[in-house]
Amino acid sequence: MKHIKFLFILILFISCHTAIFGGTNIIVGKKASTDGSTFCTYSADSYYLYGELLHYPAKEYPKYSMIDIYGWDTRRYQGKIKQVSKTYAVLGNMNEHQVCITESTFGGRMELIDSTGILDYGNLIYITLQRSKTAQEAIQVMTDLVSDYGYCSMGETFSIADPNEVWIMEMIGKGPDIKGAVWVAMRIPDDCVSAHANHSRITTFPMNDGDNCLYSRDVISFAREKGYFKGTNKDFNFSDAYDPMSFNAKRFCESRVWSIFRKMHPEMDQYIDHILGKTASNKRLPLWIKPERKISLSDLKSFMRDHFEDTPLAMDNDPGTEPFGAEYRFFPREWTIDGVEYFNEYPIASPHNAFSLIVQMRSWLPDMMGGVLWFGVDDATFTVYIPIYCGTNDVPLCFRAGNGSLLKFSWTSAYWVFNWVSNMAYSKYNYMKTDIQKVQYEMEKKLEDNLDVIETAAQSLYSRSPEYAARFLTEYSENQAQIMMEQWKSLGEFLLVKYADGNIKRERDRKFIDNGWGAPEKIDFPGYSEKFYRQIIRETGDKFKMPQDGDK
Repeated sequence: MKHIKFLFILILFISCHTAIFGGTNIIVGKKASTDGSTFCTYSADSYYLYGELLHYPAKEYPKYSMIDIYGWDTRRYQGKIKQVSKTYAVLGNMNEHQVCITESTFGGRMELIDSTGILDYGNLIYITLQRSKTAQEAIQVMTDLVSDYGYCSMGETFSIADPNEVWIMEMIGKGPDIKGAVWVAMRIPDDCVSAHANHSRITTFPMNDGDNCLYSRDVISFAREKGYFKGTNKDFNFSDAYDPMSFNAKRFCESRVWSIFRKMHPEMDQYIDHILGKTASNKRLPLWIKPERKISLSDLKSFMRDHFEDTPLAMDNDPGTEPFGAEYRFFPREWTIDGVEYFNEYPIASPHNAFSLIVQMRSWLPDMMGGVLWFGVDDATFTVYIPIYCGTNDVPLCFRAGNGSLLKFSWTSAYWVFNWVSNMAYSKYNYMKTDIQKVQYEMEKKLEDNLDVIETAAQSLYSRSPEYAARFLTEYSENQAQIMMEQWKSLGEFLLVKYADGNIKRERDRKFIDNGWGAPEKIDFPGYSEKFYRQIIRETGDKFKMPQDGDK
């Protein structure tokens, strides 16, 4: 009976967790960025996730307080853990000390899921953020928690960063009723960039470099015990043991990492056979690279909007792009025709992005303004990243939990307003994309240009009172979010009018041109691309051919 119950819980867990089995993380060391910031990006990919921003205020608790733990995805009750006496404020995936933790699920060996554990990956992230002042302390907290209370998720890769250090940690459980996890954490060199996207990235690792590599004592012995590894310790490969490489891992996961790396260094093209999933290629991507040029905030926004442009995986030259140049494919990712299985590519930016973020951490500023969460909802292709400082004490209404849901539309929810605009764009992609990206660029450039002024004012207030500075930063983020909402609604109205019924009304600088009497000067009828018309002819022959003079 016990095993039947476990099997039921395992199936429930996998079915729920698979719903968010997607996400791309980029980790940038402080000497690899243009301004000395450390960066961490994250996309939460799932049609089952609602785009909202979580906020946990700092609190103090009585001695012996306990926390009820509920599954991050399943919402089922999982048990209790001890509360600490004082917690730190958390905004999204960053806390008040500029510590950031994000993740991507790699799954790994399913038999290592321990459904009896109390903590899953989501609880682990947000509880740790409430208890850590540095990245290394966060690693200690996370590993202590799973040791004490058990770990019930599949394999996870975590990005863990602060203003001075960036780390990548991989963790997987030990199976039913076995408390704890096996894990490895590696510090990314300050002048390098790493990334992960749903497949284990740590291979071999140094075992005598405690400053840059930490690992569980049994990470190798447990693999031997389970039959995952045979050989000498120096040859142990975490990824091969706990998440063996497959075609899916190469084409759907490693491909996203490669697409980012190749924009930083041309030598990455040597891995193309590996990315295409060719069985003869065993050439693994490096865990990190030193970019040819330093990486900016704008670069990271561009990376989060990647669609494999200018690569063999690009989606702009096959029938799936018609009739209007789509650079996306709707789910399911895998499909079957006449008993043959096919798939769609899996780019970083796509309709199933629930939200994405870029966390910027700066050591030379007070924490409350040094940490900036650039937050955007829905498809990263069409989102606007709004700066929300980690010193803010409230979440803008448009991002607030409870404002709408996946089943309840709200005109005050950024998630729904951006969905409204992007879903219009999906039906007229190559036309509307240009209009949307023009507004997107203008808004984001203005927000970046304003940073120095805002932070100078915040520092002046901070010298008088940190509370004044916090209030100022909170109001600034709320105001910018509100301005964004108004502009995006206006953009949606403009797109609806301009492209109504598949036609195009002429405009100049987003103002429609009339004929002097309130009617459009001219309406264009662009129809479809020549490529699409040729497909119709191939499918229908002469069915729609106009008769010529002399035809019978």
